[in-house]
Amino acid sequence: MVEAPRTGPDAARSPFRPDLLRGKVILVTGGGTGLGRATAEEAARLGAWVFLASRKEDHWKEAVEGIRSQGGIADGRSTDVRDPAQVQALVEEVYRVAGRLDGVLNNSAGNFLARSEDLTPGGFDAVVRTVLYGTFYVSQAAARRWISERTPGTLVNVVTSYSWTGAPYLLPSAAGKAGVLALTRSLAVEWARHGIRVNAIAPGPIPTPGAWRQLIPNTDMEASVREHIPAGRLGDPREFADLAVLLLSDALPFVTGECVVMDGGEWLVGNSFGELRHLPSRFWDERLAEHQRNRAKRPPA
Repeated sequence: MVEAPRTGPDAARSPFRPDLLRGKVILVTGGGTGLGRATAEEAARLGAWVFLASRKEDHWKEAVEGIRSQGGIADGRSTDVRDPAQVQALVEEVYRVAGRLDGVLNNSAGNFLARSEDLTPGGFDAVVRTVLYGTFYVSQAAARRWISERTPGTLVNVVTSYSWTGAPYLLPSAAGKAGVLALTRSLAVEWARHGIRVNAIAPGPIPTPGAWRQLIPNTDMEASVREHIPAGRLGDPREFADLAVLLLSDALPFVTGECVVMDGGEWLVGNSFGELRHLPSRFWDERLAEHQRNRAKRPPA
């Protein structure tokens, strides 16, 4: 039996439409690189006006230019999501430029490998404030506008599967992401009556420029991670983007408070970072020295 094509409201909500996000304005934090950029590019391809936020101006500008070169609509702004004043200015800029805001992908993050006894207060603070505080600041700023104007909105937060298991040698990230998962579920209940949906994605190992090498510094470790995943491969940023735009769209109006795992089955057999406990002290001493060199190169705040 061949089903009749969707018509009316059902057709407008179909996730298979090539213009799924037409008329939507989507804000992507951490949108200049990696998973954020992949999502912004896909959202633009599906008709959205995307607004990218990144601490580094060259990152979001390059991404914006790339989207525009493909015929998409994109803008951006340099923003440190750890600063609530900058976040508020970001949301106001989106409304000033685009006139509205329909969805947010909270993708800003920070991470690095370290023995927990080697963590500095600044290192711990930088990751947790970016991951947890930043997600809250952006979510609150967007939701306040939606609630005051009585318009619906969608928030999609990026966590990891170790949000509920913890992860050795990734303590700040694990603590921050666990907080974001609790935030997602809490806000989903509290803001549902305002027409605001709040969901999360927990991606597994997905190679991206820059961040990937912070966590997987050599090819031997990458091979080990790949072998550990039941699917036998690493993820692709485009797969993440497909899921993110689906959750940002109107195709799943009854889904809120959910966390979708996409990791090839990895978390079911234990996250691969547990294997790091077998590495020799020399490896961690070298990582510590590298972190110290990088801190010394940074200009004073």
